[in-house]
Amino acid sequence: MNRRELLAAAGALGLAPAFAQAAEGDATVARDAYLYALPLIEMATTRARALKAPGAAINTLIHTRTLSDHTMRWVTTPNNDTLYSTAFLDLSKGPVTLTIPPLGARYYCVAVMDMFTNNDVVLGTRTIGGRGGTFTLCGPGQASSGPNPVRIATPHAWLLIRTLVDGEADLAAAHKAQDGFVVKGPPGAPVPAFAARDAAPTDYFAAARALLAANPAPATDLKILARTAPFLGAGPFDAATAAAGVEQARMITVFARGRQVFTGGWSYPRPNLGDYGQDYLYRSIVALQGLGALPVAEAIYLKAAGDDGAGTFTGDGLYRLTLPPQLPLDAFWSLSMYEALPDGQFFFTDNPIKRYTIGDRTPGLKRNADGSLDLWIGRSDPGGERSANWLPAPKSGPFALFLRAYLPRAELLDGRFRVPAVVKL
Repeated sequence: MNRRELLAAAGALGLAPAFAQAAEGDATVARDAYLYALPLIEMATTRARALKAPGAAINTLIHTRTLSDHTMRWVTTPNNDTLYSTAFLDLSKGPVTLTIPPLGARYYCVAVMDMFTNNDVVLGTRTIGGRGGTFTLCGPGQASSGPNPVRIATPHAWLLIRTLVDGEADLAAAHKAQDGFVVKGPPGAPVPAFAARDAAPTDYFAAARALLAANPAPATDLKILARTAPFLGAGPFDAATAAAGVEQARMITVFARGRQVFTGGWSYPRPNLGDYGQDYLYRSIVALQGLGALPVAEAIYLKAAGDDGAGTFTGDGLYRLTLPPQLPLDAFWSLSMYEALPDGQFFFTDNPIKRYTIGDRTPGLKRNADGSLDLWIGRSDPGGERSANWLPAPKSGPFALFLRAYLPRAELLDGRFRVPAVVKL
C-alpha cells in the first residue's frame, strides 16, 4: 500500500485528512469488516487465556488474590488498585445468578460486558451502594423469574469485578470481600478456539463469522453488516483483496494510537467509552489498548501526552506531576506506569521498589505545605525526600502514564477541572 492509499484509508475513518477519499471497493470493505470484528476477536482471545487458569471454567468465578504486577499479561493496561475477580459467561442455556455481598464503604464494581465490549451493566458502589444483593443475568430473549433481572445483549459475556485494596495490610479483608461474590449458572458448553487478531485474513474472518453467529449483533448494526457481508457474512471473498483490507485496518490501528487529542497535556476519554453504539473504530482501538474499560461515570482514564505529544515518553531524565490536594472525585485516583509495546498494548514494568502505581492511598507520600503533591517520574531514583513520591519508569524503552479517577465528579467529566501536565525537568 502506498502512502496516498494509506492516508485515504485513514481519512475514510476520520483518522487523517484524506487527500482523495478512498473509493468504495472490496479492500475498503474488508478493512471495515476487520475493525468491526476486532472487539469480538479480542474478547475471545482474552477468554481463552483466562480459561487456562487453574480451576477456570465457563460460568465460574475466579479470584485473583494478588494485585497486578509486571508478570500480569493477560489483559492490557491492568490496574494495581483493585483485585480482579472474573467469569466468562455462557447464557445460552439459561440465566446466571450473581450474588454481591454487603461491602459497606469499600469501593467495588461488577461490570458485565457483552462480546462487543459494551458495558451492559455496572453494579457497584455508584449504582447499588454497599448493601449488596442478588441479580439474575439473562441472555437475549430469555425470560427470568429470578430476582433483579439484568439483560445482557449477547449470549456470551465477560463479568469483571474490581474490589479495592488499601495496600498489603488490607489484602486479607479484601479476600473475604471477594469470597462473598457468587456466580451460579448452568455448565457452559466447551469453548472452541478462535483465530487471533494477527491471524491470516481468511482465518480471522472465519473466526469473526463464528463469533457473530454465536453472538448476534444488535439491529442497529444491520447497515454495516450488510455492507461487510462478503467478509462477515456468507461470502465468498477474494483472499488477496481481504489481505489488502486487513493491511489497511492494521495500519489504521497504528495511526489511531497517534491521533489522540491532548488537552493541557492529557487525553480525555470520549463520553461513549465503554458503551460505544455505532462508533466501531473507537471500540476497536479501546479493545486493543484498554480492553474492559469502564464507562466514564464509573472511572475516567487519562493518558499523558508524553515527549512526542502522542502519548509516549522516551526520556532518561526526571519528570514531575504536581497535583492539587484533592481531585474532584468520590472514590480514589492512581497514576500507573506502563511499558509501551509496539502493538499498542501496555503492561506494568519491573522496578527495584515494586511500585507500579502511585496514588492517594500510597503510604508515606510527602505533601507540600499547601497539601499538593509533587510526583517524580523517571528511570532512576530521584533521591532524598523525592524518593517517597517516585514512580519508577522502565530501565529502557518507551513508556506511558495513565491517570485513573474513580467516580469522577461533574467538573472532571465536563472539563471545568483539568489535570496539570507532566513536566520534563
